[in-house]
Amino acid sequence: MYDVIIIGAGVCGSSIARELSRYQANICVLEKEEDVCCGTSKANSAIVHAGYDAAEGSQKARLNVRGNELMGKLSRELDFPFLRIGSLVLCFGEPDLAKLKALYERGIANGVQGLRILNREETLELEPHVSREVYASLYAPTAGIVCPFELNFALAENAYANGVNFQFQTEVTGIQKLAEGYELTTTRGVLKARCVVNAAGLYGDKLHNMVSKQKLRFTARRGDYCLLDKEAGAHVSRTIFPLPDQKGKGILVTPTVHGNLLMGPTAIDTENKEGTNTTAEGLSQVLESAKRSVEGIQERQIITSFAGLRAHPEGEDFIIEEVEDSKGFIDCIGIESPGIASCPAIGELVAELLRKNMNLKEKDDFLSERKGLKKISAMSLEERNALIRKQPAYGNIVCRCEMISEGEILEAIRRPLGAKSLDGIKRRVRAGMGRCQGGFCTPRVMEILARELCLLPEEITKSGGNSQMLLGQNKDHL
Repeated sequence: MYDVIIIGAGVCGSSIARELSRYQANICVLEKEEDVCCGTSKANSAIVHAGYDAAEGSQKARLNVRGNELMGKLSRELDFPFLRIGSLVLCFGEPDLAKLKALYERGIANGVQGLRILNREETLELEPHVSREVYASLYAPTAGIVCPFELNFALAENAYANGVNFQFQTEVTGIQKLAEGYELTTTRGVLKARCVVNAAGLYGDKLHNMVSKQKLRFTARRGDYCLLDKEAGAHVSRTIFPLPDQKGKGILVTPTVHGNLLMGPTAIDTENKEGTNTTAEGLSQVLESAKRSVEGIQERQIITSFAGLRAHPEGEDFIIEEVEDSKGFIDCIGIESPGIASCPAIGELVAELLRKNMNLKEKDDFLSERKGLKKISAMSLEERNALIRKQPAYGNIVCRCEMISEGEILEAIRRPLGAKSLDGIKRRVRAGMGRCQGGFCTPRVMEILARELCLLPEEITKSGGNSQMLLGQNKDHL
């Protein structure tokens, strides 16, 4: 029997696992997909929000501000990119100034530091490419951007290094309350735990309803995005928002930590919890809204589009609590924006709740630091040459767009919780994320994966499951 089973290996599940690994406990993370960061955590705006948007006194507000405070220290400990670039919320006329001031007042009440309302001239001085029709803006200097993939991998790898067990392709199909703890039926057998944490994202309502009489229902809310080439990456230097509406913070324009420009998301409700397809209507909405906020955006610079889903609960707040009629079952669900910003604080909160409930004792040997993958593009010429002399694979460039070497791909596969698919490689080292979107490097990456994992080429998948890239060989022609 495990002490704690965490269901879901997104940023929240992995953050909880990392914080719990500080204690003397037998912990397991179950993930129905083939890797960490395969659900909501893989497709979002990557914004570390300042915390002015959520209602005063809500869990969203409290955890957003606390998570924002923690992110800098966490990025240094776990070696993932985080840039505190600030954000602007734009107002396009005096009638909307009251809404901007309300955001400011809410941010002050939530404890956000450094907020200022700027006039038109001050706004354009900070961001010359925002719309000339801007009337005023709310400036939040504590807002930032992060790589959600690298954040998720960093949390999971550090949890693993501290003794947490991860089981992939393990879907929970049933939960039974025992006299002490819970029995979980999965696609890979039966497991037991004293306590369970439900961090299952879009399917968090389904798991909650297995143990509680108080039923929940989540709506899948799709967000469409467009990613622009690095040529456009410096078009704005801060995250640019319109005034928020009833469905969220609106369609933003932001630089990314890797030098691209990102636009999105839409907020389109759907019944399909696997429906991550983009639509022409959604992408047109992204482009039109982004152009209203920022001038000079070039459609020809779009290199890809994608969509993500987030779980929208019937209420407006996160659901993070012990289930009233199922003691020892902790919900960490309904985590939509600002989930990325809040995840360090969510991990802290849930771990503290379990520490008290289970009387957990701290370890003497907790490893607080983790080193990320080597990146030759970030090295000096001397450092790169020294590395290549020791490990020649780092001199073989596989992805030309992002300058990713064979050595980096090998390390991504061989690390703890290493990559097993094309998307696993893509999220860890960015091979296939550049201008040609994998047109050049995909065959070579597949070759390396097949060799390292002792698989046939037709067994290599895009993202696990039945997503094979090849149909197989015609033996009659061999």
